[in-house]
This record gives sequence, C-alpha cells and structure tokens, in this order.
Amino acid sequence: MNKLSVVLLSIIMATFSCSDTKVITEDSLFPVLPETPYAYNSLNLPVGTSINNNSFPEFEMINGEFVIKENIKMEVTPWGATLGRVLFYDKKLSLNSTVACGSCHHQEKAFADGLKVSTGFEGRVTERNSMGITNPILQNNLFWDSRSKTLHDLSLQPVQNHIEMGMENLDRLVEKLDNTDYYRPLFKKAFGSEEITPKNISSAMSQFVASITSNRAKFDQGQSKNFSNFTDLEKLGKDIFHSDRAQCSSCHGGNNFSALDGPFDAYGGGGTFGTNNNDLRGATNIGLDLVYKDNGLGNGKFKIPGLRNVALTGPYMHDGRFNTLEEVINHYSNGVKPHKHLDVKFTDGKGNVKHINFTTIEKKALIAFLNTLTDTEMTTNPKWSNPFKK
Repeated sequence: MNKLSVVLLSIIMATFSCSDTKVITEDSLFPVLPETPYAYNSLNLPVGTSINNNSFPEFEMINGEFVIKENIKMEVTPWGATLGRVLFYDKKLSLNSTVACGSCHHQEKAFADGLKVSTGFEGRVTERNSMGITNPILQNNLFWDSRSKTLHDLSLQPVQNHIEMGMENLDRLVEKLDNTDYYRPLFKKAFGSEEITPKNISSAMSQFVASITSNRAKFDQGQSKNFSNFTDLEKLGKDIFHSDRAQCSSCHGGNNFSALDGPFDAYGGGGTFGTNNNDLRGATNIGLDLVYKDNGLGNGKFKIPGLRNVALTGPYMHDGRFNTLEEVINHYSNGVKPHKHLDVKFTDGKGNVKHINFTTIEKKALIAFLNTLTDTEMTTNPKWSNPFKK
C-alpha cells in the first residue's frame, strides 16, 4: 500500500470514529459545573408574592420503606441547588439509566416537554401531560391531582414511579449514587457530609426546582410603567382576563397567575375552593368531559396550573387534549360541558352551563396577553440548564 493510500485510509477511519463518538457522547458522562455556584438562594419572585411554608421531610425506615417522620422548613442554598441540578438531569436516577427528570421537563419549554403525554424509562407512556415548572415554590398544590403539598413531597415521586423512572427502591438509588464518582463531593458541599440519603436527595432536588423562578416577563416590566409597553391588543386581553365576565383571574390569581397565590381563605366564594376548604387544594372541574376516564383529585377536579410561560407549555390540560391556546380559550368560550361537579363560575346559578362566547378579537386579545407572561430569560439561563450537555 502506497503512502497516499495509507493517508486516505487514516482520514476515512478518523472520520467514522469521530462520527461514532459524537453520537455516543451526546450527553457528557460527568456534569460540567462552575467553580463558584450560582446564587440559587436569590429567588427572584413576582411583585406581591411571598414564599409559602415549603418543607422537606425527615425520613425514617418502617418495614423496609422510607416514611416521612417530620417536616422541616426548606432552605435553598447555592450548593444544595447545584447538587439538585445534577440530580434533576442525571439519567442514573432511573432504574435503567435512560430517563432523567429533565427528560420530561425541558428548560426551553418552561420545563414542559411539548408532548401530549411522555415516555418513561421502559418506553411506557405516562397517563398525564408533563406540567411546566415556573415559580413552584409559590404553590401548595402540585401534580395534576394536587396530591402533593410541598416540593419535597413531590421530588421523589417521579423517580419512584413504575412508569416514569422506575426506581421504586430508594435503597437501590442511594447505592447507585454512592457508586458514582461525582456525587460524594457534591453531597459534601451541599450538606457537609458525603453521606447520601433519601432525605438529602429529596432536599437537593427540591432546592433546585424551588429556584426556578420567573419575574422578568413583559408583564413584569409593564407593572411599573402602567403597562405603557403593552400593545392595545395586549391591554384589551389583560382587561378581559381580569373582568367579571371572563373571571379568568378568579382561578389564576395574583401576579403569579396561579391558584394559590395566597392563603386558601383568600379564595373563598366563587365555588372553586370554598372558605378554608383545604381538601381541594386548588383543583376544580372545568367541564372537560361529561364522564371522566381520569377523575383527577376526584369528581373530575384537576389542579389549576399557573399561567406564567403558558405560551411555551402546550399541549394543555391533564391529558394534553388542546394543542394551542386558541383551543383552550375556545373551550372556555363555548365548550364547557355540563357536569354535576362543574365549578359554579361556569354555571348560571341554576345548574346550566353559562357560555362566555368570546368574539374573535377577544380571543386574539387574550392570547396576546398570555404571551406577555413569557420569560425568555428563565428559559435560557445556564443555571437551570442541563450540566451533562456538551
């Protein structure tokens, strides 16, 4: 073989080798983190909001399972949330190391995934749409059925879910992380000890999720300017949203546009919560179906989601049935179905459905206003990005 042939063969082999390597190492095996952690403890929240009493669980072992012993108030620290970021994006938290929390929660989609339903660790399909994550620390009702009251109660449920990530045995998870080189130093920085425990895994993940905050949308910028930065269409949409006729803000309240922007009794009346009715925890029946295959919290009641970044989090509803905001508004306009547990704000007081019948311009205005809640800084800030991506 002459020299030219050898050179050509080397180039060809190198090309195929680089191509293969690129495919195999799409994700880095080790997280890339800054030497000085991001200031996750500086929570930038919307004007007029305050952190609720989120807490994390102290675990004890009972009959081979971890059970919450007591709740301790949560604190977000730079290294705690840094560890949580790694855990959030690490596929090792799934049973077969193929799925991470970040697999179903993409930063550029405001931590939704753009799918009707998602795919779990063995290719199994989830039963509900993956919700976006924005200002979760301001909410007391989490998951579509509002079954969790705190981020710490939420944090390990997807990890242990038999469809989503499959790590049902937390002892096995601890062992798996303990055998991963980069975790012991991170736990040391976060908690002062290299010991890896379910409590600290939960705490770190909760701190990272709690740090995902938004107060930099066009709406926020407009508050101090009397919304002079809004177009006429956006102003019209804002007025409709807060009107007695539409009553959008009676469920999506305050500057976080979420069900629980304050104490429960602040939402007494209107039939959605009822004074001090903590059992509903911000869930209601909006007349999606006459008969519900999935009953949510019960009687067709589902979590009232926050609307910040809503333009990025479609498809919408617990089952992803609506692809666009226009379809969502069409539902509230004239698509609400009668149901014996229908929220009273959708009735005429006699049990009949009350249709709003938005005009075409009103629908466009509402969509324009909802777009002002998009925070592109949140969806691009590296501190919430995947540390395993090259």
